[in-house]
Amino acid sequence: MDRATYQRLYDSLVTDSDVQRIADAEHLDPELLFVIHTHRVTRDATRRFYVVKRQLPRLVHQWKNGRSILEIAREWRFPPVLMGQQMLGELGIPRKRVWGTFLHPESAPDARIRAEVEALLEADRIYSPHGMELQRERGRKGEERLARWLERHGIGYRTEKDLRGKFAKTPDALLDEPIVYRGQKLAWIESKANFGDDVELRKNLRRQLAPYTQLFGEGAVVYWYGFVTGAESPPGILLWDGEGIEAITPEVPARKDGGSPAGFPSSGPVRPPHPPHTPSAPGSTPGGPVGGPPP
Repeated sequence: MDRATYQRLYDSLVTDSDVQRIADAEHLDPELLFVIHTHRVTRDATRRFYVVKRQLPRLVHQWKNGRSILEIAREWRFPPVLMGQQMLGELGIPRKRVWGTFLHPESAPDARIRAEVEALLEADRIYSPHGMELQRERGRKGEERLARWLERHGIGYRTEKDLRGKFAKTPDALLDEPIVYRGQKLAWIESKANFGDDVELRKNLRRQLAPYTQLFGEGAVVYWYGFVTGAESPPGILLWDGEGIEAITPEVPARKDGGSPAGFPSSGPVRPPHPPHTPSAPGSTPGGPVGGPPP
């Protein structure tokens, strides 16, 4: 997606209702649009978190005079669940009980708060517990899609779970033997059930991808929902999208011995190749924050 189109969509996807409206009007994938909407909401919430926090005494006063938390959240264009959590905290409810109330509204201190919390949960597809579970599910489906691609091409690999405790940071798939794509040897592949805009690419490079190259060598990252056209591939890292990786047939060098390549762990489980599977569509829409506000 070119940057101008991305920026136009980013600026237009203000509310959850904008997602389906623009999807229908422009015949675009609503899942992709929800990913972009999530970028906007979480970044805006991060930027304005303390601005809203400073207004809490006044907002709680309005609530005591009859306004609903949802009405206040919409006026401030702030995620409903985040607004509710902050306001309940301002009322003196302990933080642990606040979160428990959003997990189990029936445990709310009184009937009004319970009704309001239920309304906030219904209105928030990003910060609600259900929304966060949808985000985790989207990530799991992206990893499963990567696994099917690796298995279809007969590529052995180890997962983050297999390597837990062995390295400070581990990719979603550390290949048992490097593969070759257009002359570049790739030792690992990371799955991102997300859209790679410039902000996301910089964040991922700093937090994850650069350390992978230092530990394991060159690799690739798959943004299943695409990335901005012209995005520069960081040194030693290839950028792939969902359609692109499905069209790739990597060169898989034959193993010369039964061991692991130099520098790779020689113990622990290895995911062997399996019979091929038909790739599925990307996972469900993101429901949780990507780099959300401070707790």
